[in-house]
Amino acid sequence: MKKRICILGGGFGGLYTSLGLQKFIKQNPDYEVILIDQNDHLLFTPLLYELITNELEDWEIAPNFQKLLENTGIKFYQDLIKNLDLKNREIELENGGKLNYDCLVLTVGREVRLNGLPGVKEFTFPFRTLEDVHNLKDKLTSLLNSEVDKIKVSIIGGGPSGVELAGKIADKLEKRGDVHLITRDNRILRHFTDATRQSAINALNKRGVAISLNTNIKEINSDFITFQQGAEIGIFPTNLVIWTTGTQARKLINNLGACNNISQLVSLATLQLPDYPEVFAFGDVAEVIDGNNKVVPAMAQATYQQANFAAKNVVRFLQGKKLGKFRYLHLGEMLALGKNDSAITSFGFHLHGGFANLIRRLVYLERMPTFKHRFQVLSLWFKKLFKRGKK
Repeated sequence: MKKRICILGGGFGGLYTSLGLQKFIKQNPDYEVILIDQNDHLLFTPLLYELITNELEDWEIAPNFQKLLENTGIKFYQDLIKNLDLKNREIELENGGKLNYDCLVLTVGREVRLNGLPGVKEFTFPFRTLEDVHNLKDKLTSLLNSEVDKIKVSIIGGGPSGVELAGKIADKLEKRGDVHLITRDNRILRHFTDATRQSAINALNKRGVAISLNTNIKEINSDFITFQQGAEIGIFPTNLVIWTTGTQARKLINNLGACNNISQLVSLATLQLPDYPEVFAFGDVAEVIDGNNKVVPAMAQATYQQANFAAKNVVRFLQGKKLGKFRYLHLGEMLALGKNDSAITSFGFHLHGGFANLIRRLVYLERMPTFKHRFQVLSLWFKKLFKRGKK
């Protein structure tokens, strides 16, 4: 019977770890790798915003797992994880029975938190999945086809997701849009550099996006938001509310216990769980103090780096070798500011505008999972560029 490496979660962490194990399982046929996710596709989340403005197509950022894993020797199960028993090394699936494992990689991520505030579940649109994007696009199309003169869009959350959405939606709605970005913080993009933040503010101002700081949402209704600024209580009329703030651990993780104060598992610098050395957990699902004694940020680039490292440490673990300590290298920050507009800050350099957008696209192209998919996406980009050139 083959020894089994199970990988739960097909995001950046899970998929890139599985791809990093290709060579090992081909050289060691007594091992098998199984990737499990409830969806049939990867979601390349940094480029999710380009779907709103039709700059990219679904298949470019949401390629099918079966195609990505073709000829890799990696098995893919599309299923829900019903229960996880770390002590007995057993995974219970909704439709696929039970699986035992010799090594486990946990990268299931977190989910949107839509609770704790009246009206959030009923009257807001989340933005985290491909289905969320389709729902939002349908709503925007409906509003554009309506007789509403000014389409009032309220975006809750001043982090990167809120800022990127604000720019893209403002460009999509053009003169009919009245976009409002609302945050309870005293600034947008709290964890970004001043240069990126200022480029974002300039881009949003240029597009007429209103920014409300130090604003607490009290209640959300179908056509207005009740807010508080200091002692003042007021309302914002709105046609559409998008919720981009707040995540929570999945029930699967909460059931495991041994979490920190925000329900993340706590992993060692080797990415292993202290009490279960055969379990590797990283990405949003875990707090990792790296080899430099720093907390690894919950960012896509961090998960990307962890996945490559995790694959190497899994092999070292299975071969009985000493494991390395992960050290995060911050490469900078990239942010979409609207259609054909981005900001990049990296190693002291800052760019914004169309050229920055091109660099951002190329960087993300290089990070797409397989050469075949990168080639197909690049080919489409060249076709589009050629058509624009002819016009």
